[in-house]
Amino acid sequence: MTLRSLVSLTVALTIVFILCAGGLGGFLLGGNAAAGCVPVAASSAASSPLTSPSVPPGGWPAIGGWDSDQVGNAAAIVTTGVRLAVPARGWVIAVATAMQESTLRNLPGGDRDSVGLFQQRPSQGWGTPAQLRDPVSATERFFGKLVTISGWQAMPLTDAAQAVQISAYPDAYATWETPATDLVTAITDTTGQPTASLAACDAAVGPWTQPVLAPLGSGFRTSGRPGHDGVDLSAPRGTLIRAASAGTVRTVRCNAVHANTGAEWGCDRDGDPILTAGCGWYVDIDHAAGLLTRYCHMDQPPMVTVGQQVAVGQPIGVVGSTGHSSGPHLHYEVHHHGDPGPQGAVDPVPFMAARNAPLPPAR
Repeated sequence: MTLRSLVSLTVALTIVFILCAGGLGGFLLGGNAAAGCVPVAASSAASSPLTSPSVPPGGWPAIGGWDSDQVGNAAAIVTTGVRLAVPARGWVIAVATAMQESTLRNLPGGDRDSVGLFQQRPSQGWGTPAQLRDPVSATERFFGKLVTISGWQAMPLTDAAQAVQISAYPDAYATWETPATDLVTAITDTTGQPTASLAACDAAVGPWTQPVLAPLGSGFRTSGRPGHDGVDLSAPRGTLIRAASAGTVRTVRCNAVHANTGAEWGCDRDGDPILTAGCGWYVDIDHAAGLLTRYCHMDQPPMVTVGQQVAVGQPIGVVGSTGHSSGPHLHYEVHHHGDPGPQGAVDPVPFMAARNAPLPPAR
């Protein structure tokens, strides 16, 4: 039997059973499919720690730039999250946190008395050094704190991680959202769980969801910016951008030119609020009823292609500052009648609120 088969057999049976029961929420709560994205209480940090999952013969496979030891630790986080019925968004938050704190290494020490994957400190009440050096036990403690934080699933990843960790570098976790999502997706793909299911649990339980969870910056057609046909969402660079609703990708392109000459500026570098015109890397998605959404200033080429069908909540790119931009954020537009021009634009704030996916208010 191949290593991939062994990995699949080890974890897939549990996940397949849970999915057949109606998702994580259906398994534990007897609810509908949406209940799979509802947080439930993880086991108490005082519970008896479990041993780490058995390592398949030959070790876990390397994935991307992560070696087998790092992947094994990420898999321990994911399988612990599955067992505790923590929604998939929590797995990504935990893996991103461990990437920042320990590069997914089960470290014997660290700053002051910090140990383990999450560099938790016994002196801060996280547990004994032996408990915190056990990846499963350390992960239980991380999830045990995470699910007590009101609204954690609606927070930017870096805010949710910081609420658990109380780090001296609270913004650092945002750097790891994309790598963590990619690694968690690869691990769940190995078990046979579709990526779309992960994306849906991260951000959406209905037909519409917020493209990023971040406070509002510039609004729609304000007196100071009457030509601003969308809203700016102040998310850190690298934050995942998700499709606000299911649809078909209409446009994927770089739109960044010198404001005065019209010469190409390019999207391989940040734009400028004075020198650059255009949306930078951007995506348009067509939705039912003639609706269209636009996502501007992505940091790198989008993750989708023209003509691709996307699910609500599916990752389509990451936040950046390409094109006409003064700093990292997502410029988000909504258009009626399939019209991508100014005549079709409507204010995304009331539009999203009416679809039970309100955009977070200004901070």
